[in-house]
Amino acid sequence: MQPVNEMELKFLSKSNNESFARVAAAAFVSQLDPTLEEMADIKTAVSEAVTNAIIHGYENKVGFVTMRCSLYADSVEISISDEGMGIENIELARQPLYTSKPEMERSGMGFTVMENFMDRVEVISQLNSGTTIKMYKTFKSLKNKN
Repeated sequence: MQPVNEMELKFLSKSNNESFARVAAAAFVSQLDPTLEEMADIKTAVSEAVTNAIIHGYENKVGFVTMRCSLYADSVEISISDEGMGIENIELARQPLYTSKPEMERSGMGFTVMENFMDRVEVISQLNSGTTIKMYKTFKSLKNKN
């Protein structure tokens, strides 16, 4: 299926860009007119993915985070990518309450939150090359209209 619209956004891995990414994704997805609950789900999942890229991907270094959004008739695919450290053990990282940064008082719920707010989450990662999180959501409010 071909997307009806696409966008790509690249920004520095600075924590204040997390809210920028969340708002940009919401503004782009708004053209499909999802419900407020669906929009909140997307904003929350994007926040978690971008925060993970900044904190875990680059640690104390600055790099770029890339967000891509593809809109379909009743769904969206959002990918968040970094070129940072990568994830050593994806299955472990996806476990609720697991954190590689306990000293930062991280909750270890990032992937769990993404998985609960989106329909599907894929994690592609290679050590020292980076990570891509692909998230998919079908808008139930639009499914019946098409």
